[in-house]
Amino acid sequence: MKHFILHPENQTPLTMVGCGILRKEVDRLIEKNHWNVHTQYLDSALHNYFNRLANELNTSLSEREQRGEKTVVLYGSCHPLMENFLHDHHTCRTEGQNCIVQLLGYEKFMEELEKGAYFLLEDWALTWKPMITACFGDNVEVIRDIFHSSHKYMVAVRTPCSGDFTEAAQIAADFVDLPLTWMDVTLDHLEQVLADAIQQRLSQDA
Repeated sequence: MKHFILHPENQTPLTMVGCGILRKEVDRLIEKNHWNVHTQYLDSALHNYFNRLANELNTSLSEREQRGEKTVVLYGSCHPLMENFLHDHHTCRTEGQNCIVQLLGYEKFMEELEKGAYFLLEDWALTWKPMITACFGDNVEVIRDIFHSSHKYMVAVRTPCSGDFTEAAQIAADFVDLPLTWMDVTLDHLEQVLADAIQQRLSQDA
């Protein structure tokens, strides 16, 4: 595991702009490693709305750049033009297809995905019904058909930062009529992903 200490007296401020789905985990790792990194978290449901995601991410990056800050992006391939955004803003992002890959690692992610898993994180569980109906409409049968077409079960992912979202997870699983399982994960893989992204961004201007 790599650890980078970014000293405020000799580093340009670095701001991590991105999805708020793992904000508690990211904040804990920043504090643990004493990284000189500020954060700006966007709504974790933006991946459902490409136009909003593009607008809010680009606006946030531009605002930070105008303040003279370096930025690094906390997202996966959550928008088809993500790499264009990174190029336009002369920045980079955390490696991984999505936040679940960044948290679990690719092999564990694919192992569960191939068995039909839908991954549920705490933030999504706590906002599940309004988030899903805003995206797919109010017809529960249609929503269940969508989920059943590509998923066989829901796996609630619990990290050391998670609160008790047992009830919310069960309600979410019942809403889409999928059986619920649980997975406990460490922050080791996410820590490496963050450290690599921070190092990559700082080395771009070295």
